[in-house]
Amino acid sequence: MSIFAELHAGLLAATEAETRTIAARLAAALPADRVLALSGDLGAGKTTFVKGLAAAWGVRETVTSPSFAVCNLHRGERLLVHVDAYRLDGPGSWEALMVEDFLVSPWCLAVEWPERIASILPADTLWLDLAITRDGARSIRRRA
Repeated sequence: MSIFAELHAGLLAATEAETRTIAARLAAALPADRVLALSGDLGAGKTTFVKGLAAAWGVRETVTSPSFAVCNLHRGERLLVHVDAYRLDGPGSWEALMVEDFLVSPWCLAVEWPERIASILPADTLWLDLAITRDGARSIRRRA
């Protein structure tokens, strides 16, 4: 079964390492130049998931949440643009970041809190919903 089908059915990760492994599997299958929308509450594993993508693409620097910087760039086999849209007020704030100016193929734009800018994300955006289960695991599911 492909990682896309597995994500559609939903996957559970009991540890941060498992979350990063799921992300690495997606990284290996994800076409270049795609947007990932990572939706979930605080602590659901969005940044941990991005760490897994980064590791799979050979990013060597430490990956941290872009909460304060809003946007972090990481170079590896693919350019990983990691955005936290929580503090963005909408499309105008997004345009001011000039993210499109940094997108040199091959790239992946990973957006945390994508609901804030959903109206401007491309139609082929891959939406993933991350949640904390009752037992503390992380549920990762592709939105239909």
